[in-house]
Amino acid sequence: MRIFVAIDLDLEIRAKIGRFLDGVRGFAPEARWVRPESLHVTLKFIGEQKAEQVKAVAEALKRVTGPSVEIQFGGYGFFPSAKAPRVFWIGIQAGRELGNLANNVDAAMAKLGIPREERAFSPHLTLARRGGGSGSPRWRKGDEPNATFSVLDKRLGAMDSLDFGTMTAREYCLYQSQLSPGGSKYTKLHRFALQ
Repeated sequence: MRIFVAIDLDLEIRAKIGRFLDGVRGFAPEARWVRPESLHVTLKFIGEQKAEQVKAVAEALKRVTGPSVEIQFGGYGFFPSAKAPRVFWIGIQAGRELGNLANNVDAAMAKLGIPREERAFSPHLTLARRGGGSGSPRWRKGDEPNATFSVLDKRLGAMDSLDFGTMTAREYCLYQSQLSPGGSKYTKLHRFALQ
């Protein structure tokens, strides 16, 4: 089972981003766009695990808690860069509580033998990918200058800054990810309350 840990979006934020996506998809028609219902703030991607390990992950996450987290969604960018874009994303601004939660989840998973993250936590919402490429922010083999998002970048550059609003996260979830030709399907397996 392919699993990850994430925070779900409030319906109002999801609806605003959905309307934005409807308005900009045509500026990068060859990109693979994320469905609004699939949007989430990833805290930790875990990957393929056997059923007994998924149970152990859920048990470990029950002990990871923290305060509720205020998250603001706005701005945009491209990974690994605007000149060689592979991923189009929306920015996330939050207090240190979000980073602390991600670090605590990472530490709990490390105790189960799941490798720690190699890079610092950098929250964002992936909205589109060039081809079937990775969502990683780091440079990868095959990253090169391309025009996939050039029209989109020009259009957004002429607009005021993007602001999709602020939400308070009061829980985080363990998700299952099922890959399919039509895109990934995410199912919540467990919810974990924040204080």
